[in-house]
Amino acid sequence: MYASFLVVGWLAARKVKDGTAADLIVAGRSMPVWIATLTMTATWVDGGYLLGTAEGAFKSSLASGIQGGLCFGVSLILGGLFFARRMRQLEFTTLIDPFEARFGKHWAVVLFIPAMFGEVFWSAELLAAIGSTFGVLLNMKLVTAILLSAVVIIAYTMIGGMWSVAYTDAFQLGLVVLGLAVAMPFIFAAAGGFDASWSNYLTARAERGWFFPPLQPRGEFWTSQSIIGWWDVSLMLVFGGIPWNCYFQRVLSCQSPRKAQLHSLFAGALTILLTIPPLLLGVAAFKYNWPPELLAQLQAHPSETLPMLLKHVAPPAVALLGFGAIIGAVTSSFSSSILSAASMISWNCCYRLLWPQLSVVQMKRVIRLSIVLLGAGAVVMALKVQSVQALWFFTSDLIFVLLFPQLVFALFDSKANRIGSITAFCVSLVLRLGGGEPLFGLPQFIPYPELFAPLWAGNPASWYDASGVLLFPFKTLAAAAGCALLPVVSRLTAKWDQPSPLC
Repeated sequence: MYASFLVVGWLAARKVKDGTAADLIVAGRSMPVWIATLTMTATWVDGGYLLGTAEGAFKSSLASGIQGGLCFGVSLILGGLFFARRMRQLEFTTLIDPFEARFGKHWAVVLFIPAMFGEVFWSAELLAAIGSTFGVLLNMKLVTAILLSAVVIIAYTMIGGMWSVAYTDAFQLGLVVLGLAVAMPFIFAAAGGFDASWSNYLTARAERGWFFPPLQPRGEFWTSQSIIGWWDVSLMLVFGGIPWNCYFQRVLSCQSPRKAQLHSLFAGALTILLTIPPLLLGVAAFKYNWPPELLAQLQAHPSETLPMLLKHVAPPAVALLGFGAIIGAVTSSFSSSILSAASMISWNCCYRLLWPQLSVVQMKRVIRLSIVLLGAGAVVMALKVQSVQALWFFTSDLIFVLLFPQLVFALFDSKANRIGSITAFCVSLVLRLGGGEPLFGLPQFIPYPELFAPLWAGNPASWYDASGVLLFPFKTLAAAAGCALLPVVSRLTAKWDQPSPLC
């Protein structure tokens, strides 16, 4: 399978005509709609998407299972409706370009930091997922699996840039569809059939068999806090899924603004559609009569729902195809994330800020060196850092809270200026950190439940779970504060800081 990835990547690299920065970063802006749609879908449908959907349906509810895939798909659709055409019309090269044009190069570098770290931490999490999947499949050591995967993916990404990533993504997405399509009939047959699995799930979990939370509290599962929490996370996934460079890299690779918009809409629909197989497999796992020792293992590690179904329920040949689907999903996203981070570093930092005199040959070397260095950094984190996933979740929070307001007003508000941007950034950051961050041992220093207690009747202590984690939607509040402050402060300070045009 990995040999086939290398072959596809090498063949696609021949489409790189001149080897310029535009060829490597945005495929010479000549990517057809069909390949752009497939590479975008493959990037979003990663291992966490497949495993998380099955896990959510098995351990929690249909709403928890469908949440990630549905919100990612809606994110792509909204990106296509409001952002893709605008970014492609202006012929930017990376996500950071509109920040640089509107707010200046030096402040754009600050905004680049959460965008870059989000991509790198995502890469490390994906490598860790690859290593654990190979461990289940082949009993391969974690270090060997991660190193092998990183070498193969970095090799074809470095050779052909965006073209190699796009075509291998399309091939890997085919593996995902094939693997899940073949595995589903066998797994449902072992669980007693689709109808029996579905009716059993709805009967056993009457209040959890909803695709969306109810409007009013219902039972012990859907309380006011859990309903608000679901929508808080959903808003983060929808709007926080837009300001990622790996998304705009595909938008900017399309042949025209109209095609950039269409590719995003098509990819959003496909992303939502591909939520169905892993969601149903999670339902089958709930119905299947597991041996006691496997059931105990699954209840202790529900993230292994899909791999355990493939290993213990499906026939061996079918299990191999299913594992191929997981590996294909993870590798496609890893190649996209390291290319995305390398593009921002090489284009916005090295070329636009530090060394604008770089030649075409030197720029190619910088891009490829950045891919190697970032890939190596992801390998180290995957092997050494125990909380890679937590780091990625935290940077994803920051991308939603800090970058979404910046992108909206950089693109659509001609009066947005640097002072407004800095103010919104700082206030949103303080509001986000004010809710605490267990990853860094940062305690909560803004008493949100107490401050907003007059808005509802109830005990502020109900906004904390059993482990003391705050359930109040402070992330959405922080992003909303940035959206309110940036245009207001920009207009109040226009006398001292004149807005800059985008082009």
